[in-house]
Amino acid sequence: MDKNIRKREARLKRKYRVRKKIFGTEERPRLTVYRSLKHIYAQVIVDTDSKTLCQASTVDKELKGKLKGTSNKEAAKAVGELVAERAQAVSVKQVVFDRNGYLYHGRVKALADGAREKGLIF
Repeated sequence: MDKNIRKREARLKRKYRVRKKIFGTEERPRLTVYRSLKHIYAQVIVDTDSKTLCQASTVDKELKGKLKGTSNKEAAKAVGELVAERAQAVSVKQVVFDRNGYLYHGRVKALADGAREKGLIF
């Protein structure tokens, strides 16, 4: 079996194991992270309504010219700060962090730290 397939399957196993316990409500929506090779994406989701309240990514027009690269920690921190600002604009103060099966390290941690610095509580 290919190494990349095994890594992806291991991530999906972690994702499903964590998602059994994490659930986004109106009071505490879920902040989920998706990390690709080139970009990083974050969404604030209410699972009871299956509704996305806000999102931010390195593809956003607000961040596009400001970032040196899109696949580094600085870009991830900027996305975390932007998603925190947008969440607070729709009156979300507390969230549940869903790392989506990724290890809490590197870009995922930088995104979480950026969101915490802008006032999101998890």
